[in-house]
Amino acid sequence: MKRSVIPNMLIITALILVLFLLNVALGSVSIPTRAAWNILWGASDQDPIWTNIILKSRVPQTLVAIVAGAGLAISGLHMQTVFRNPLAGPSVLGICSGASLGVAFVVLLSGSIGGVALSRLGFAGDLAMTVGAIAGALAVMALIVYVSQRVKGNVTLLIIGVMIGYVANAIIGVLKYFSVEEDIRAYVVWGLGSFSRVSGNQMTLFVTMMCILLPLSFLLTKTLNLLLLGDQYARNLGLDIKRARLLVISYSGILVAVVTAYCGPINFLGLAVPHLCRAVFRSSDHRILTPACVLMGALFALACSLIARMPGIEGALPVNSVTALVGAPIVISVLFRRRKEDTAE
Repeated sequence: MKRSVIPNMLIITALILVLFLLNVALGSVSIPTRAAWNILWGASDQDPIWTNIILKSRVPQTLVAIVAGAGLAISGLHMQTVFRNPLAGPSVLGICSGASLGVAFVVLLSGSIGGVALSRLGFAGDLAMTVGAIAGALAVMALIVYVSQRVKGNVTLLIIGVMIGYVANAIIGVLKYFSVEEDIRAYVVWGLGSFSRVSGNQMTLFVTMMCILLPLSFLLTKTLNLLLLGDQYARNLGLDIKRARLLVISYSGILVAVVTAYCGPINFLGLAVPHLCRAVFRSSDHRILTPACVLMGALFALACSLIARMPGIEGALPVNSVTALVGAPIVISVLFRRRKEDTAE
């Protein structure tokens, strides 16, 4: 079984490179693959319009998709391990709802009180939405961390997180009721999720932050493997369960907060990718699943980004719609195939 790990990793890496090039070459403006390749390597004899589209739009969007997909996949893996729940995902503790609430205050409340929503102020508005999303997500995460120190069971913490999400969504509903149609539309567009919203200095900051955060996940592999054994057995091996749970939840929450702040709430990806990795690599060892989720998350996000802006489509489809439509059949087929093979054995 372990012999197939490295070949599978190499295949996924090769597919990432292929999809990277396709994301750069394909879109509403068709650019020859050879020209896209030359532009990526710094050729100066290419069409300046193509160069501008690739370097200022498509490459940033592709890089954002790679790191966002990897971050959400890792967060989903950690949540499913901590809560021992196959339906757990990055949004399970209400952190995404907290980010949405922060953006709702920026877009909806500021428009109702001041007459002009901060989201309409160009770069300043985008920055305000990002800060609002991070503040909302971190506020909910701080509340979850506080609660986790006072409750023993994972199920109780899970239910409390779901309730926090309901409360946040209720407040958002009230803000929508008192807001004008234009502000509501701006908020709904943000909620659809997009890898193309981040560009320029924001893209550099986002990618840098994720490149710092993602390698830290490898430091948690031993802790996560011990948590798989059950609380009693892990405690006998010297693991501080409460501290380990707090550490994993905090790390996953920060990943979700950063991705949601810059890309909006991206659903399904964090839930589906860990299941795909377990099915493909046939392992529950986080020494294998952690790098597998990083690669598979990036691959899945690149595929959805490519489909969302297929040639012939003006603009881009909502990423959330694409992730569910593409991912659900794949996950179902993989799980059925794995179950069939296990039954045959």
